Amino acid sequence: MELAGEKLDIISAAELGVVSCTRCTRVWPQGTQTCGRCGRAIVARDKKSLQRVWALWLVGLMCYVPANLYPMLQTRTLLSVQEDTIVGGAIELARYGSFGIAFIILFASVAIPVGKFLAIAFLAISVNRPSQATNHSRQYLYEIVEYIGRWSMIDIFVVAIMSSLVQLNTLAAINPGPASLFFALSVIFTMLSAQAFDSRLIWDVQTNPKAAKSDE
Repeated sequence: MELAGEKLDIISAAELGVVSCTRCTRVWPQGTQTCGRCGRAIVARDKKSLQRVWALWLVGLMCYVPANLYPMLQTRTLLSVQEDTIVGGAIELARYGSFGIAFIILFASVAIPVGKFLAIAFLAISVNRPSQATNHSRQYLYEIVEYIGRWSMIDIFVVAIMSSLVQLNTLAAINPGPASLFFALSVIFTMLSAQAFDSRLIWDVQTNPKAAKSDE
């Protein structure tokens, strides 16, 4: 940080002798065991955070694979039964000219989940070793992952709405496929993985390559 041409050092909460509650963000002196506002146990750093992050991340990834292999949507008519995967359904929509909807489904069901997996893995790895990314950029990345988690269920919402609207008895029916369950589980576990990450660990890592080399 620079002010009037002078470089100022960023002082951490640990250096100030305080620690914040991870639930209500109230700041307390170091050594405080329980938050006086919300009653949550206060810890300076969650040492088991990364273990939970990787465990939930791995389960989410395992669920995401069958979510893309199994059909997401099953359409039954008098003459045929059609099953579409996430990508296959988007391609089918594009063939009929619905490029905007196809793009939204691909973006929400493929780009965002894959991006979340990569972002969470990067954050978990970067807290154990120096990184070219600054602390502020990694904190911003973590906040983005937390924010977009709620929008990852858009594909499930589309399937649920279509299933409830298109039920014409024997003429036509749309039902969710087995991929919908795996996709929902994948989204849930990745959200839990992101929430399990203790973002305070970001600020404990030395990100200056020159300083890191001098410490070796």
